[in-house]
Amino acid sequence: MDDIVITGYGIKAPGVLDKFSFLNVLEKGICTQSILKNADPSQSDFVAGIIDESFLEISQRNYQRYPRSVRIAVAAALDACEMSNLNYFEPSRVAVIIGTAAGAILEIEQHSADAFDFKKFPIQGVSIVDTHTLSSSVAEAIGLSGPAFTLTTGCTASLDAVSFGKLLLESGSVDACIVGGSDAPLGQWTIHGFKKIRALSTDSTIESAGIPFSTEHRGFVLAEGAGVITMERRETAIKRNQKIYGKIEKVVSRNEGQKILNFDKTGKHMLKVFQDTVEDTVPSYVNSQALGMDANDQIERFVLKETFGTEVPITSIKGMLGHTFGAMGAMQIISSLLSMEYGFIPPTTKTKGIGFEDIPIVFNTRQQDIESVCITTHGSSGNNAYLLLTHT
Repeated sequence: MDDIVITGYGIKAPGVLDKFSFLNVLEKGICTQSILKNADPSQSDFVAGIIDESFLEISQRNYQRYPRSVRIAVAAALDACEMSNLNYFEPSRVAVIIGTAAGAILEIEQHSADAFDFKKFPIQGVSIVDTHTLSSSVAEAIGLSGPAFTLTTGCTASLDAVSFGKLLLESGSVDACIVGGSDAPLGQWTIHGFKKIRALSTDSTIESAGIPFSTEHRGFVLAEGAGVITMERRETAIKRNQKIYGKIEKVVSRNEGQKILNFDKTGKHMLKVFQDTVEDTVPSYVNSQALGMDANDQIERFVLKETFGTEVPITSIKGMLGHTFGAMGAMQIISSLLSMEYGFIPPTTKTKGIGFEDIPIVFNTRQQDIESVCITTHGSSGNNAYLLLTHT
């Protein structure tokens, strides 16, 4: 069976609009978060990962009526396609698979009062609540007529998209795939929702909010963003002399079968997924899901120690960007591709690792050759998805 490889990528994140701005953030450990003014006057302002650009116009086209999550996905996908010279392929032989958690929650909030007033109801109302607008809009923007799927599996959505795309390529159903995730969740529904379950950081300063691997802090930093990669079979990439950035060795995604708002706090489900993903490989490092929620970060610690002890270093990029829900897995893939190309492990910023002294957290940028990375994601939907990425 031919290898499935990555030949392009695009990213839109807080403080990041392209490959080189992301590389700069990762190598220097720059925190791109800022203070978001809370629309609820009874609540204080909070730390978030905000993209300054509106993307109302992309490639001289007006996207005014499209949800923000769709706009940033289109912008990232166009960059990925340009990098991979995707116009080589027959449009009907390219699949689009984009994941999301919050969908168009911002626009649903914005127009919710208008649902009961026909005159005020927006003409794009149906498209806003139809989450598949995400993938169909990406396909239309690029000019594709192949399969298009939108996955709504929460924070594992973009790794699930990679898994689905890999299957389509291995079966010969398509010749290339555009996969990834996009979320723009900076609205009151999401803010209040995660505050209600005490998952969102309430720290008022950027330096103390959303700190991975620390028992002295609680809660994550909410962020928006999109990450998109293009995948194809190695044989095709070589045939068309296209640069290969990495290989998808394996993706494993499973659900824990838990009740709403619950997850397996023992970590046994995640451990099984992790070990089935890496198998006999000892990765150069783990690009961790750790985001500042104590239970989740403790499980990341448990999984690493049970599998590799202190042999494999671990890092999290969420102290720099925040947590972008369904887009985060794709962003972790792109950060790992840059890590392999330029030879470094990005730092886990903000934290001193208090309470996690027994695992090899990377606190400062470490220059070294990177042969493989294991990427971990899990979310409130009960899904655990891990991916093993290797150098070309």
